[in-house]
Amino acid sequence: MKVMVIVKASQASEAGEMPSEQLLTEMGNYNEALVKAGIMLAGEGLHPTSKGKRVRFSGKDRMVIDGPFAETKEQIAGYWLWKVKDMDEAVAWLKKCPNPHYEACEVEIRPVFEMEDFGEAMTPELRAQEERLMAEAKKNAGA
Repeated sequence: MKVMVIVKASQASEAGEMPSEQLLTEMGNYNEALVKAGIMLAGEGLHPTSKGKRVRFSGKDRMVIDGPFAETKEQIAGYWLWKVKDMDEAVAWLKKCPNPHYEACEVEIRPVFEMEDFGEAMTPELRAQEERLMAEAKKNAGA
């Protein structure tokens, strides 16, 4: 199963404060363990919401909203994409993670939909399209 591990933002990350060399080293070592275990598929940190934008959809209308966005605890500071046996394995790996912030924080784990989850709505034609697009996306990523 694939899961997205979502690192919630903190006041410091939303203020654009960069992690220390020590935290970067600890995270690098943790990421190395994830890669060696065949767990980590992707992972990156995100700039604060002050550098971002949102697009609000309402029917055919689109409205662009400039950051920063309120509610720091609801923002994302970074993520990993992992391939694990089950949610218990994801939790076990996350418990080994260094605290990504200098304060108390939460990191969320969410399962990623697989094509089988969509049942009959995922027709053979849609499945073929999805597989083709994902193969092309991997090429775009340099994989």
